[in-house]
Amino acid sequence: MPASDVEELLEAADAVGSEREAKAVLNALCHTPGLTECPIAPDVLAKLLPDEGTVVLPKLKRIGGGPVYRLAKRAFDVVACSAALVVLAIPMGAIALMIKRQDPGPAIYAQTRVGRGGKLFKVYKFRSMYIDAEARGAQWAAGDDPRVTPLGRKLRNSRLDEIPQFWNVVKGDMSLIGPRPERPVFHEAFRDRIDGWEQRLAVRPGITGLAQVEGGYELLPKEKALLDIEYIENRSVAMDLFIVWKTLRTMATGEGAR
Repeated sequence: MPASDVEELLEAADAVGSEREAKAVLNALCHTPGLTECPIAPDVLAKLLPDEGTVVLPKLKRIGGGPVYRLAKRAFDVVACSAALVVLAIPMGAIALMIKRQDPGPAIYAQTRVGRGGKLFKVYKFRSMYIDAEARGAQWAAGDDPRVTPLGRKLRNSRLDEIPQFWNVVKGDMSLIGPRPERPVFHEAFRDRIDGWEQRLAVRPGITGLAQVEGGYELLPKEKALLDIEYIENRSVAMDLFIVWKTLRTMATGEGAR
């Protein structure tokens, strides 16, 4: 579908007089052949990419961590996540039942993300939002997101919604620690306006990362990318342990949840 047609449908969804009509327009667009997901909702990009021209990120100087570090990191990812999937099998089943009881729809959903080198893959998460969360188009996650269910908010605060991604790690799509993988529609928009955005794809994306524990939802894309570049250049066992510690603290206390 031509970009002009997509824009016209988005404008139509934003201009209609009722929520039902808006949902109908966006639902049709989301199921248009050739599109990987819903287009970005109106006004979202204006908030994420202020009208300041093209942002230029610093060039990635190196990819931190030598061969031994990279081998150990991958081995730890596979062993730790495989064991976690076994140990957490019963709690995962209980969470899935609670999600189904609270809101109709799937307990686990798959969403296309951009991985290392630009490879697309499906990321798995416990569903924390209502079924019609993106009836008006793709949205950027926010700390006080009204699309999140009551149970979903608890899952997010404790990071339990991320548990199914352990399978993504075992498969090799992701690592425990790295830049968060972005959705294609946002990746393409940010790449057009942020020079160097694609440098985040130099390593496997992660379930958690420096940008998540230091910034979270409040970060603009350019700020998030700066922290991702900092991690990629300086990643080490010490930095990974620091990120794991801050992530576990968030899971235990709910403070600083991103």
